[in-house]
Amino acid sequence: MKPDPTAVSAAAYRLRAQSDEPLCAYLYDLAHLRDHARRLVSSLPDGCELFYAVKANSDAPVLRALADTVHGFEVASGGELAWVRSHCPGTPVVFGGPGKTDAELEAAIAAGVECLHVESLGELRRLAWLAGGAGKKVAVLLRINLALADLPQTSLTMGGRPTPFGVDAQQLPQVLAWLNRHPQVVLRGFHFHLLSHQLDADAHLRLLQVYLQQVAIWQRQYRLEIDQINVGGGIGINYREPDRQFAWERFSRGLATLMADAAPGRCRIRFELGRYVSASCGYYLMQVLDIKRNLGRRFVIARGGTHHFRTPYAQGHSHPFRILPVESWHYPFARPEVERSRVDVVGQLCTPKDVLASAVYVERLRVGDLLLFTYAGAYAWHISHHDFLRHPHPRQIYLSLSQEGRHVAVQ
Repeated sequence: MKPDPTAVSAAAYRLRAQSDEPLCAYLYDLAHLRDHARRLVSSLPDGCELFYAVKANSDAPVLRALADTVHGFEVASGGELAWVRSHCPGTPVVFGGPGKTDAELEAAIAAGVECLHVESLGELRRLAWLAGGAGKKVAVLLRINLALADLPQTSLTMGGRPTPFGVDAQQLPQVLAWLNRHPQVVLRGFHFHLLSHQLDADAHLRLLQVYLQQVAIWQRQYRLEIDQINVGGGIGINYREPDRQFAWERFSRGLATLMADAAPGRCRIRFELGRYVSASCGYYLMQVLDIKRNLGRRFVIARGGTHHFRTPYAQGHSHPFRILPVESWHYPFARPEVERSRVDVVGQLCTPKDVLASAVYVERLRVGDLLLFTYAGAYAWHISHHDFLRHPHPRQIYLSLSQEGRHVAVQ
């Protein structure tokens, strides 16, 4: 899944040649996205499915590029549901997330989503009331929050301790008893998502083993007939060490062994991956506006910032980038530059938190050069505060392969 920025760099130079203004853009390599998604799907063992978590990047070209490869989409709001249905109407959809409104539940029922992931008994009660009014049955998964003493440690914990997410496992007997009295809601299985940003394949396999073993216990204990276990997403991107990514091949081999040994009978295993699917297809491009020294540190100020690309600040890291030299210089004075130094890369915002990379060594960097940030295809533009200071939005460029094998911009 390592990105190859060659075609994207060429596209960046083409953009630079077409504009007199300093550049700021997102570029997405849709050919890479398709290839990466196909590799993930094809390497999963039999009995596994991959759904794409739309929240990571819901751009219509991204969804269309994935629609024929993944098994479906996971949405977490009524807005995402309507967006997916309008752009990929035939793709299966599941609906998760806390705090669903009645309008969202009604929309999910009307749209015929494959499954609703229910977060509480209160949500179940509202869903049953709405489904009864519509004269329909609704399939659900129960999202369960398991208390695990040895939960793997990552930078983002979603469960295993008190959180707003899921049903407390101790409440399961009460919820199952309620479901037995309300046949308009059909239990299909369980949903788990206890952590995100997992970089350790072996630790993730151990966590999935806990999920499967726990479901097998519940099946025997409560005589459940279910056909699905959704193990969520949670696989991360190593932004700090880009050459040391999650070992997917080892994970998929271990998953096959795990399923043979521990998977409950007749249950499909479903993944909801977002970041790991789309991050490597995206790039954030900035052009250097100024270079200066301030109280012993060197700052590179570039067009754009964290209002476009919040990932570095949200994750607390220096984001990886490569320098694309631009030779043209039209001013009548010397071109500011820095050589063999450490620099902080910042944006245009009036806040010291507008930092994309800190103390990064550069061999040579000049005003007017381009900075191409990799792994910017997930939780980047879509989690950013776009209109802070009312700076212009970046251009959005989607690259795909033509019939001749060339990368061309598509909409």
